[in-house]
Amino acid sequence: MDPRTERLLHLTRRQLLGGGLNAAAVAALAGLAPKTAAAAPPAANRGGGLPDLPHHPPTAKRFIYLFMGGGPAQMDLYDYKPEVTKLFDKDLPDSVRKGQRFTTMTSGQKRFPLAPSMFKFQQHGECGRWVSELLPHTAKIVDDLAFMYSVNTNAINHDPAITYIQTGRELPGWPSLGSWLAYGLGVATENLPNYVVMTPTWTGRKSAQALYNRLWGTGFLPSRLQGVALRALGDPVLFLSNPAGVDRATRAKMLEGLAKLNALQFEQAGDPETTARTSQYEMAFRMQASVPELTDFSQEPKHVLDMYGPDVLKPGTFAASCLLARRMAERGVQCIQLFHRGWDQHNNLPRDIRNQCRDIDQPTRALIEDLKKRGMLDETLVAWGGEFGRTVYCQGKLARDNYGRDHHPRCFTMWMAGGGVQGGRSIGTTDDFSYNIVQDPVRISDINSTILHCLGIDNQRLSVKFQGLDARVTGVEEYRLLNEFLKT
Repeated sequence: MDPRTERLLHLTRRQLLGGGLNAAAVAALAGLAPKTAAAAPPAANRGGGLPDLPHHPPTAKRFIYLFMGGGPAQMDLYDYKPEVTKLFDKDLPDSVRKGQRFTTMTSGQKRFPLAPSMFKFQQHGECGRWVSELLPHTAKIVDDLAFMYSVNTNAINHDPAITYIQTGRELPGWPSLGSWLAYGLGVATENLPNYVVMTPTWTGRKSAQALYNRLWGTGFLPSRLQGVALRALGDPVLFLSNPAGVDRATRAKMLEGLAKLNALQFEQAGDPETTARTSQYEMAFRMQASVPELTDFSQEPKHVLDMYGPDVLKPGTFAASCLLARRMAERGVQCIQLFHRGWDQHNNLPRDIRNQCRDIDQPTRALIEDLKKRGMLDETLVAWGGEFGRTVYCQGKLARDNYGRDHHPRCFTMWMAGGGVQGGRSIGTTDDFSYNIVQDPVRISDINSTILHCLGIDNQRLSVKFQGLDARVTGVEEYRLLNEFLKT
């Protein structure tokens, strides 16, 4: 009898349940298979990904996601609503609300007074895009950006909303978008992770929503495809440094021995996670040399550092993270995400949003222009946005120079650039209150499927059998490609 089959037949109930009732064990026990037990899902090849990908010629080789955690107030940044100015402190009309649910943070308010944006807007670029005075640098690149003013989501609270954008589900346990990309397309670099996540510091509201490793996790896909968090302080990656008394040559010998032991274990158990561990150990060993070089800005010209702004040499800032994103893109990293927190402005919004915009405005422009000057923007898809928007009515006390805004999932603004997206275009309009969508709603599934499309993936064809379903990034939801943006 095959050793793996024999082991599966002798699994205890605790071991079986602890292993999550994996498909290999169930199949082997059900059929008493005499041959090698099948593992689900099949692992993507390290270099080439799944054999039928890409499904079509890609317009992007890599993806950079600038994620503003907390929900930026769209009417204070991009969605210009001058008519509300005339209605300061008037109640939100019932005809606009249309029975929309409120969060428990404002549902007890006796009134829902309208709070017009106190910031000035101007039109910019050949496209004439309206942009707030809070974003003077981003305003200069609007002809490179494609705006979605009518994005909407199912979730009204942070964690399910962020989880939904990252995985296509509001509940935990599903693969992140970056892990799907690595699974389908394979690994593009040998010396750095294929999928890197950074969580920059912020200067707005200090109490921010937590971020969880599962947001860049693999769910039921092989664990070697999960995102690697690059830290600002200490070792850039946890446990990367050798312990005291262990040099690089010794560590290499240890890894060689571990690889042999894991190979034996895989022969006995057939668990693909065994080989995943070996792969991760080897990557960590290579990263000991590649990560210090990646994070060393000493060879960057002064004019480039100046472009990213005064915070670029402060480890962990958004500016430093944007420069790192460009350097990773040059080195073949396929998916890069920056989670900038602090945008959950329920009160003191004018003060906090100024700080948040100061963090991200110049570095965002620099990243786009830097990629463009290096001839990389056309093959790098960049997206900007948060998990939902904010309400036009005020949460708490309203003043001319101070207000707060609650969560608003019905409509918010995002943008894309590069990687096959035509700049200067826009999709969707909202009403005079930036409260309801008037034309061309954009769903999260539309955005995620369009991202996959730009990277050469047909969302309908990238799937894995899981829990009786053909699991995919968009689940069973309807979706459409944002063809209005795509270059022909």
